Amino acid sequence: MAGVIFFGGVMEAAGKIAIRTHLLLPGDDIVAVVEQYTKNIAGPGDLIAICESVVAITQGRIFRPEEVKAGMLAGFLCRFTGRHGSLTSPAAMQLAVNEVGRFRILLGAALGALGKLMGKKGLFYHVAGRQTALIDDVAGTMPPFEGHIVLGPRNATGLAEAIQEQTGVDTVIVDVNNLGCVDIIGASKGIDQRLVVALLEDNPSGNYDEQTPITLIKDYRQGRW
Repeated sequence: MAGVIFFGGVMEAAGKIAIRTHLLLPGDDIVAVVEQYTKNIAGPGDLIAICESVVAITQGRIFRPEEVKAGMLAGFLCRFTGRHGSLTSPAAMQLAVNEVGRFRILLGAALGALGKLMGKKGLFYHVAGRQTALIDDVAGTMPPFEGHIVLGPRNATGLAEAIQEQTGVDTVIVDVNNLGCVDIIGASKGIDQRLVVALLEDNPSGNYDEQTPITLIKDYRQGRW
């Protein structure tokens, strides 16, 4: 991260503040956690962005593969996913089936196969739903959870609105990677999502060894960042 300043548990780069937290665990209250770490530095006009996988972890939406009883359908379908996808193991595919049901998974698989023949990608996730696309297979997150499968968060929009109400600061829950892909999973009311995507394309947060799952952008609507 270019031009980084580290002070008092936060890292700042290009006007964006990546906030280091304690190791967040299942059962932690994410609303209280965000308020605790932002209360002295955030205010109206700012933006709080939170990594979606950390939100899911606090909700207990994590599973070790050996905890998941994968059926024959999951074992069969996972063979046809992309090598770098998130549903490459029977356990991860079974969790996708548990999330959205066998019908949507089967329909998504059928249309996905047809789409490949026609040169169209992504039909499986389009049909099966966003929650399947948010599943991170093992090694997709920071220790000690690197051996777990992490699902997408529940009620992300409701949580973003609860955090905004508690802190008075606009809030988004996002899935961001180092390739410039930004997916807004949940947002408080009035968020300009195109602006948020542009602001987070450089992935200023750190969800691995950095342990900075919260990013604060001051006066984000004014372009002062």
